[in-house]
Amino acid sequence: MLRGGAGRRRGTKANNKMKRFGAFVRKEFYHILRDRRTLLILFGMPVVMILLFGFAITNEIRDANIAILDLSKDQRSTELRDKILASSYFQLAKNLNSEEEIAEAFRDGKIKVVVVFESQFGEKLQTENAAQVQIIADASDPNTANTLVNYLQAIIGDYTIKLNETASIPYQISLDSRMWYNPELKSVYYFVPGLIAVLLMLVSAMMTSISIAREKELGTMEVLLASPMQAGQIIIAKVVPYVLLSLLDAIIILMLGKFVFEVPILGSLPLLFIEVLLFILLALSLGILISTVSDTQQTALLLSLMALMLPTILLSGFIFPIENMPLPLRIISNIIPARWFIVIVKSIMLKGSGLELLWQETLILCGFIAFLIAVSVKKFKIRLE
Repeated sequence: MLRGGAGRRRGTKANNKMKRFGAFVRKEFYHILRDRRTLLILFGMPVVMILLFGFAITNEIRDANIAILDLSKDQRSTELRDKILASSYFQLAKNLNSEEEIAEAFRDGKIKVVVVFESQFGEKLQTENAAQVQIIADASDPNTANTLVNYLQAIIGDYTIKLNETASIPYQISLDSRMWYNPELKSVYYFVPGLIAVLLMLVSAMMTSISIAREKELGTMEVLLASPMQAGQIIIAKVVPYVLLSLLDAIIILMLGKFVFEVPILGSLPLLFIEVLLFILLALSLGILISTVSDTQQTALLLSLMALMLPTILLSGFIFPIENMPLPLRIISNIIPARWFIVIVKSIMLKGSGLELLWQETLILCGFIAFLIAVSVKKFKIRLE
């Protein structure tokens, strides 16, 4: 009887432990399900990641902007031109009238390839059974340039094959491919400008948001606000070190790119530093905005990762060309500040572009800064009240 009673007591204790364990598990489930931020991380982030990576990562390019310089304008050049534009890979952005316009067409970064038909293209095919097409690609993005040149070679090759089906003597269209701004197709030319944007966003925005959130989390922000200094002065005092550190980071990246990887800086160095400073101010504004809605460092870190780093890497054109993305992502990319900054840096460094060609992108950055500062100041005042 004693042994049986001891066994029942052990069983009762085990059941009680399991019930307590089950109660703790249920409590944890209730806690998770009631916390919207936790649910967002558990279910929102995987959905966003799979959609972004699924649509953004693709090697296929559609609707790339090209310019055509047709020095012949005869039947054969018109046929080949129409065949190129009939494909889903290209869309005509501009018709050129002279070779002097080619460099200008590439300056703003919208046109990826220029196709040049030599003069008397059709006549040379008829009399000499040979003619030439020149393909000039913007190789500041080497992967895209190489892909588009391959597309054009395939289209022109297919056109030649169809011409030869009824020809007694085979026609030959020779291709002269040239890569501007990056003739050796070095990938580092493409990544250095993007790395500047990512690292500046990391140092300026993320570290600023975490720094201010830390003050609020530890309760020292109220102490600072109680000091004789105004709130704006306190915020400026906290972000000044990150401005200087971010500028130092930018200088280090540019020096490594220039002297280690031989990435050229063809444009104005003062203009480049002004644009870098603008982007740093923009990133700091984003960091301050995030800090106004974050009570803890963890929240600030998660918001920075989800709202800043992932879009900057995936939707700015840093790794994946924006032209490859579906229309909704291309529209969203317009509100990613790094997209415009990368265009500016690449144009200054690789193409030698000046402010007269980059004023629109510069105004966009200034507009972002004004908007973010206005929203941050408003939300900061609300938090103080």
